[in-house]
Amino acid sequence: MTHMFGTDIAAELEKVTAHWTPRVVGRVNDQYIKVAKLLGEFVWHAHDNDDEMFLVVAGHLRIQIEGADDIHLEPGQFSVVPRGVRHNPVAENEVHIVLIETVTTAHTGDVTVARSVPIDQQVGDFS
Repeated sequence: MTHMFGTDIAAELEKVTAHWTPRVVGRVNDQYIKVAKLLGEFVWHAHDNDDEMFLVVAGHLRIQIEGADDIHLEPGQFSVVPRGVRHNPVAENEVHIVLIETVTTAHTGDVTVARSVPIDQQVGDFS
């Protein structure tokens, strides 16, 4: 469903109560806009068919990239991890982010771990 209204990213981030649990706050065509809070190290994974965009709202995010230098992002900066690239987000202190991902993107890509959150649990009260 398409909505024509403003969304307050900070207010949406306040609703996030668990680290590494994205929450869908909008949709543009076949892309979800998600907010999340990160703390600690996530899990090495790849999304074989989908690119993934990380936009830092608060904090410092390091994204480890297999076979390449780490990406370091500060508030207002973003990076797109191309499909098929193994990566591992790391937040030494709490980080607030916006993610843009295809609606079919699996949370932990090609691996399933205890932190994996199915998309139906990410959508929540967004309709």
